[in-house]
Amino acid sequence: MELRQYWRIVRRRWWIIAGLILVALVGSIVFRSHPTPMYQASMRFTIGVAPESDSERVTMDPLYSAYLASEYIADDFTEILKSESFAGDVTARLAGHGIVVSPGAIQGYTVAEKQHRILTMQITWPDEDQLRAIAAAARQTLEEENAKYFTQLGAEGAQVFVIDSPTVVSLGVSLMDRLEIPIRIVLGLVAGVGLAFLVDYVDDTIREPEEVEGLGMSVLGQIPCSGWRERLPWRRRP
Repeated sequence: MELRQYWRIVRRRWWIIAGLILVALVGSIVFRSHPTPMYQASMRFTIGVAPESDSERVTMDPLYSAYLASEYIADDFTEILKSESFAGDVTARLAGHGIVVSPGAIQGYTVAEKQHRILTMQITWPDEDQLRAIAAAARQTLEEENAKYFTQLGAEGAQVFVIDSPTVVSLGVSLMDRLEIPIRIVLGLVAGVGLAFLVDYVDDTIREPEEVEGLGMSVLGQIPCSGWRERLPWRRRP
């Protein structure tokens, strides 16, 4: 099938395509859920251990030993921050302030990464006030309860130093929410074109001389169209 034939089908069945696009547009506007703005709290910190002070137990340079141990702890702590245990400790602190959230929700919205021995923790949340409380509880958990995650360090645990305090910024509406209506319109267009070709395929009406010739018959003449287009002044022949 030539491109001109495709175009004829689209032009002939344009109302099907336009109708599905209109349905997709109206349906998207009427049934669209109002997107919830998201907020993100970011915090950067370092974590390490103090050099060994007991001379009888020191077997290597205490500074190097502390540096090496800090490296290992930092690598492990990125996973601890995303764990259910850490999220549970944060929610326990929040419950003391009357804020009830599930550990799974905090765990799912928490991202932690390490870059140049600096740990970054990011928490995304739909409520700004709750996010500030969650970030504060996460900081307190890091500073005061990290010993439970590293029992090999004893009761003192690791030393956490917060470089950048938690800052909350608005992320606005997500990209998926912004593209929701355009995506549905495109889907309506694709469905409309497909339906137009399907209707044309099952329609056995003969409209073009080429269709008659395709049946093995010759075309002797053609009656010109007398539709409203032919009655337009600029289409009249002298």
